[in-house]
Amino acid sequence: MSMNKFIGKLVPRTIGFYFNLASFFAPKRIAESAFLLFCTPRKGKVENGQRGFLEDAKDLILEEEVTKIQTYRWKGSGPTVLLMHGWESNSFRWRSFIPRLQKENYNIIAMDGPGHGNTSGNLLNLPLYSSCAQKVINRYNPTHVIGHSLGGMAILYNLYKYKTNNAAIEKVVTLGSPSELSDFMRQYKNILGLSNRMMGLLEDYFIKTFGFRFTDFSSSKFAKHITKKGLLIHDELDAVAPYWSSEQVHASWKGSKLVATKGLGHSLHQDKVRDEIIGFLKS
Repeated sequence: MSMNKFIGKLVPRTIGFYFNLASFFAPKRIAESAFLLFCTPRKGKVENGQRGFLEDAKDLILEEEVTKIQTYRWKGSGPTVLLMHGWESNSFRWRSFIPRLQKENYNIIAMDGPGHGNTSGNLLNLPLYSSCAQKVINRYNPTHVIGHSLGGMAILYNLYKYKTNNAAIEKVVTLGSPSELSDFMRQYKNILGLSNRMMGLLEDYFIKTFGFRFTDFSSSKFAKHITKKGLLIHDELDAVAPYWSSEQVHASWKGSKLVATKGLGHSLHQDKVRDEIIGFLKS
C-alpha cells in the first residue's frame, strides 16, 4: 500500500475513532458533527475551466431560506427542461448535453445544488436539494426534469413530497441514481469505522431533524407514489451507484422505463444516452 493510500484510510478512521469516543460524552453535539461531515462536499464549486461556460448562461438567483440558488438558462421556444447535477458536481456537467437539447429547441434551465457551483452554502443533503429544486420549479414551471446521480434521487423525493405542487411536470429522467439512504449510511459507517452506538445517535439526529429513519428515505418507496412518466438509465458496471438501485425504483414506478448500459460508467455522457433521453422526451 502506498503512503498516500495509507494516509487516505488513516484520516477517516481517526475521525471515526474521535466520533465513537466523543459519543459517550457529548452525544447530541457529536451526532450533529457526524451529520455535517456527511453532508460536506469536498469539491463541486466552479473551477477556472468551467467559469466561462456558466457565466454566459447565468439567470436568476432564487432564495430558499439562507441558500442563494444560482440558475442558468439557454432559451428555446419548446418545452422547459430542468437539469439537476449530482454530488460534488455543478451545472457544467451538462455542457455536452445542452447543445443536443438546443438542437431540439428546448428551453433549458439548470441549477447548482446547495454548496455546489455558484450556489451558496457548504452543505448538501437531499431534503435541502429537494426544497431548493422546488423554488426553481415554481419559478420556471418545467415540463421535464433530468437528474444525474444524487440529482435524480433528489427529484424523486421532490415529486413525492411536493406532489400537489408539480402537476406541470410530465416526464422525469434519472441517470445513474442511487436509491437507498441506508446504503449511503452503511458506506459512511464502514469508511469511518463508526460504532453501532454512534450510528444510532446519527439516526436519532435524522429522525429529530427530518422526521425519517435511514430506511424511510428510499427512492424505491417514493416511486410508488409518482405518476409521471419516467426513464431510468443506469450502467450495469456503475462503480458509484449500483445498477440494482434503478432496478428497484423501476419495479416500484408504474409508467417507468429502465435502460441498462454496459461500460459507459457513472457519468453517462455518451451520445447514445443523449439520444435515448431525447427520444423519451419527444415520445
